[in-house]
Amino acid sequence: MSAFQERLVAGEGMVGLWLALADPFGAEIVASAGYDWLLIDAEHGPNDLRSVLSQLQALAAYDSQPFVRLPHGDAALIKRYLDIGADHLLIPMVDSRAQAEALVAATRYPPEGIRGVGAGLARASRWGADRDYLAEANKRVQLWIQIESVQALAAFDAIAQTPGLAGVFFGPADITASLGRLGAADDPEMEQRVLDAIGKAQALGVPSGLMTGSERFLGEARKAGATLLGVGADTALLAATLRRHAKALKGTLK
Repeated sequence: MSAFQERLVAGEGMVGLWLALADPFGAEIVASAGYDWLLIDAEHGPNDLRSVLSQLQALAAYDSQPFVRLPHGDAALIKRYLDIGADHLLIPMVDSRAQAEALVAATRYPPEGIRGVGAGLARASRWGADRDYLAEANKRVQLWIQIESVQALAAFDAIAQTPGLAGVFFGPADITASLGRLGAADDPEMEQRVLDAIGKAQALGVPSGLMTGSERFLGEARKAGATLLGVGADTALLAATLRRHAKALKGTLK
């Protein structure tokens, strides 16, 4: 196991930030801050394969573990991201055990899965220089899936026990929307359902995480057993800091 995986298994809480600026220079600035993990967002951020590649290259010199969130769980797309070296994946909107099983298969070489074999062309194998890559790739890939709906919560036990999953990650905003309360950031029913599921995950020995702007809720999730703790996004932090800065200067320099 990598040092990051060892920390997960030990149940250590690890703080991470979303990267949505789609820029390697910005990603490297964030990496210098010392977050435990960083997630390059290709679902809601304006990222594509090449921009993710350039950010992975920028982050390689730092200790923060990079994750990549894909826009959806297409097997061909998963194959391409794995080949560029994105070995910690987060797939959104997983609602069933069958969906989770198909995603695991997409990340594994045969006979365990359906991933196409093209390691000689891939950054992941250092273009063939890593002689152990094919033998070890199925173990190296860490697949996390997102629980983001009431349907997923209803099927949570079955989904969480899917062989090959590295962990489950909750999307509070989408769960709230699924409950019919779009935009209710502190919805108590959503929070309780997520906390209950985190407790189930811990009992099953499955690492879990979430992304929330509420420090209170994040603290409760940590107490319930969550380990991957998303605390914000580069875009939001930049926007908030710039607005405060502009407001303060405009107020003092008139």
